[in-house]
Amino acid sequence: MSRTALVTGGAGYIGMEACAELAASGRRVRALDVLLHDQQERAEELRARGVDLVVGDIRDVDARATALDGVDEVVHLAAIVGDPACAVDPDLSREVNVEGARQLVRDARDRGVERLVFASTCSNYGRMADPSVPITEDGELAPVSLYAEQKVGIEQALLSEDWSPLEPTCLRFATVYGVAPRMRFDLTVNEFARDLWAGRHLEVFGEQFWRPYVHVRDAARAVRHVLDQPLDKVSRRVFNVGRSGENYRKLDLVEEITKQTGHGTVGYVARAEDPRDYKVSFDRIAAELGYATTMTVPDGITEVIAGLEAGRFGDPFARAHRNTD
Repeated sequence: MSRTALVTGGAGYIGMEACAELAASGRRVRALDVLLHDQQERAEELRARGVDLVVGDIRDVDARATALDGVDEVVHLAAIVGDPACAVDPDLSREVNVEGARQLVRDARDRGVERLVFASTCSNYGRMADPSVPITEDGELAPVSLYAEQKVGIEQALLSEDWSPLEPTCLRFATVYGVAPRMRFDLTVNEFARDLWAGRHLEVFGEQFWRPYVHVRDAARAVRHVLDQPLDKVSRRVFNVGRSGENYRKLDLVEEITKQTGHGTVGYVARAEDPRDYKVSFDRIAAELGYATTMTVPDGITEVIAGLEAGRFGDPFARAHRNTD
């Protein structure tokens, strides 16, 4: 019997790809999205693919009730995403990322939903004492931004409280990149590639500090992969999502983009300390769930540049391609 999955934030950067993955698995897919970033065209794409789209706010009780009706699984992606967007309106970010998430989880539990995948972030690791040693899911969480603090708080609630019959899984995504229907150019790989492709001067802060990266389609594949696993393998578990070989410095990204474009100029701004500096291990999801990524950062850079060359994104500097003004 076909299962029904709800994807909150289903018209977003990862959400569009997650809806596609889940539909391809034979699930009935519903999306809940407030279309905060003027994604009317994305909404029509979802409907054309057979996704049942509920246009509404995660904070609205009626919208949640409509979205959760008859649902077996929930993928919670809806959020004010990223440090800059949360800093613009901390009160809104708390309402959406904390209160909205808690209300969704409670409603899902009360309706007998069986599984929840919560989208978290590797930013939870913050600044590591020794970033040369990749950190695992059991490592210390040291969030240094409001966004990461909010994600850590929801993770702790999901893992420490009894939500039966709902069984949660937390996915800590690496920094996402790559081409997607709801394209974003406020993410490091995409932004750097765009600016250098356009011949602009790029100023890079903290070029020596480490971050992990994962392609947007691989992030969506991880959601489907987790939902396809036996419950006892993923219930009340945390998994980093990415590949252990895909930790890069900003310096490495610039070198790869420059190799592929030959455009633009780069300036490096010295920063003795970055509040976030971490390498991440993704061995658990590979060893325990058999998950492997399909794309590397160089692949993603090639893809983004090809899309820019083809004019696929319209104006790549347009407001629609970022989460903040």
